[in-house]
Amino acid sequence: MKGLTRFMFILVATAFVLVVFVSRESAAQQKAYTMNYADYFPAPHKQAILVDQWCKEIEKRTDGKVKVTPFHGATLTPAPMIYDGVTKGIADIGMGTLGYTRGRFPLSEFTDHPLGYPSSRVATKLFNEYYKRFKPKELDEVKVMYLHGIGPALLHTAKKPVSKLEDLKGLKIRASGLQVAPTRALGASPVGMPISDVYDALSKGVADGGFFPYEALDGWKLGEVIKNTTESYPTAMSSGLFVVMNKKKWESLPPDIQKIIDQLNEEWVEKVAKTWDDIDKEGKDFSLKLGNKTIPLPNQEGERWKKAVQPVLDDYVKMTKEQGLPGDEVLKFALDYIKKSPR
Repeated sequence: MKGLTRFMFILVATAFVLVVFVSRESAAQQKAYTMNYADYFPAPHKQAILVDQWCKEIEKRTDGKVKVTPFHGATLTPAPMIYDGVTKGIADIGMGTLGYTRGRFPLSEFTDHPLGYPSSRVATKLFNEYYKRFKPKELDEVKVMYLHGIGPALLHTAKKPVSKLEDLKGLKIRASGLQVAPTRALGASPVGMPISDVYDALSKGVADGGFFPYEALDGWKLGEVIKNTTESYPTAMSSGLFVVMNKKKWESLPPDIQKIIDQLNEEWVEKVAKTWDDIDKEGKDFSLKLGNKTIPLPNQEGERWKKAVQPVLDDYVKMTKEQGLPGDEVLKFALDYIKKSPR
């Protein structure tokens, strides 16, 4: 009798353990991970729309286990604070611009330099290859999802056409962040202001022109207040953008979900770059319909512009060398990559 009682006790205990184990496994499988996603683009912007689509797609691919809420227009954190917002857990995921916090990402500052970017596709692929190859420690605080770059920042002027270096002398040119040094090197006087103020500045003569991608001519309607675009591709700048996740949040996700996110990010690199290039084309078409002129730089003149901005690139190498960083290797890698890339 005692043996039967002991057997029943063991059987019940085993069943209880199994029920608890299965319940925990089931709970783990059903657990939902909620996150927020901060960016500074206004909701109608096509890059903001891509953020919305990413959030919906990750929920779909994880069968609802991951739910991400986007916060556009810098409503969760100011644009220059998005990276810090992610490291502090204010935002779980964030898209921001490396150049908004000058000196914070010294090695990655090459992304905003006048390297002659032909397209967002080339810039975006270059930035991601750079990250994979050099693994910059300045981004170790976060899980880097991917990097991307805007289309080539070209010179646009409101009145005076610019076809050679001498035409830039005395012009007040809007330049933000790391654009200031190359603008000055080209002989112009840089004027700092956010893109949202450029329309009024150009229309009122506070600025004579600016460096920005074709996209801004339509997206910010700057095509209405400029008359000329100098296709300064030999010294075209881009702007490095990041999409990062809080590291603790990333590490809290199970491996299967991490794999799904990594796969989706690989796809989004292509989507983001294509979108930048598509809206660049739309911006150029918008400008041409208004009767604005495009001024290509002949090869010989382009070489003069490249020579003029070379000291800016030398300063980048010097700055990184002083910090024990391989800026010379990064710059060579970037220039070689652009040179070999199809136009």
